[in-house]
Amino acid sequence: MSNTSPQASNVLFREKIWPSFGSWMWPLLISLTAGIAIAPISVPAGIVTGVAVLVALAVIMILRVPVIEVTNETLTVGRATIERRFIGRVIGYRGEEAFKQRGQKLHGLAFMLLRGYLDAVVRMEVTDERDATPYWLTSTRRPEELTAALGGIMYEFTDEGREVAADEEHHQES
Repeated sequence: MSNTSPQASNVLFREKIWPSFGSWMWPLLISLTAGIAIAPISVPAGIVTGVAVLVALAVIMILRVPVIEVTNETLTVGRATIERRFIGRVIGYRGEEAFKQRGQKLHGLAFMLLRGYLDAVVRMEVTDERDATPYWLTSTRRPEELTAALGGIMYEFTDEGREVAADEEHHQES
């Protein structure tokens, strides 16, 4: 008897976006602050409060880890799901262009799942004319794999990416 469900067998890509090491600093600081605030009343109560706050915040952070999953039929990013047939052009970005996608090139109606501690993003065009969302933009540690699972490409292999690279090379030679 197999433990694999039929749905799990058609998963083409799956990534949990775990918090970075530095993100865990905040629960530590908050729990330390809570413990120090209670310690003047009672040191043991301050220690218990600090530990309880730390455990609660760690559980919340772990339970709120978003998942990106691509199957043959759907794309799920965090709590949002869309049918694959409504996904158009998919492009992965790293470095300076990823920074621009998260900032100056960002559309106000885009669906975003961004994490500041991750450099790479993937932009997925939404082709459903009933949906006002022009595209989804998500942070990922593995943009090459996500774009490949969705039939997309990385920015440096697009015409625009090649032109930008050629312009940068030309400016360096000058």
